[in-house]
Amino acid sequence: MSFPRPKKTASEDELYEYAVGALARRMRSIAELKRLLRPRVESDTEYGRTLVELVIRRLKDQGYLNDAKYATAYSSFRRDNEKFGRRRVVTDLKVKGVHGEVIEKAVASVYDEVNEEKQAREYLRRKRLQKPKDRKQAARVFRQLARAGFGSKTIFIILKKWDVDDETLSALDGELE
Repeated sequence: MSFPRPKKTASEDELYEYAVGALARRMRSIAELKRLLRPRVESDTEYGRTLVELVIRRLKDQGYLNDAKYATAYSSFRRDNEKFGRRRVVTDLKVKGVHGEVIEKAVASVYDEVNEEKQAREYLRRKRLQKPKDRKQAARVFRQLARAGFGSKTIFIILKKWDVDDETLSALDGELE
């Protein structure tokens, strides 16, 4: 089943109503909202690009759209609910089109007081990952923690406390390079 193309609009009010509805469903970054609005206007024309910018400006002025608040809320949600590490949150925010300086400030403020090892252990508990019994399981835990945004130093501390042998640790260290 194919989905119909979004209907094009030439009205600022219609585009604004659509944008407010999109923001009501979930919080979005400015770049995400622009990507969502472009198919609804003739984006290859100057008028279409101007229309999108007008709607974005109006939403910013009314306080509905703010990348700094978005990045802070997103970071704290991912820290508290998903138990992700700092690196994963930074990467996800970059994908969502948030500016680098905004990301740095938001993530720094949210992750300042976080103990990375404790956060990684909470992530492991959330994912129900147990102490690895062999080399293959240790590698699986290592990769999963790396994808979740934890640093290699933290991962090795956890694996050492789980009595993973040094040969496996050195092999995993080689995997990083």
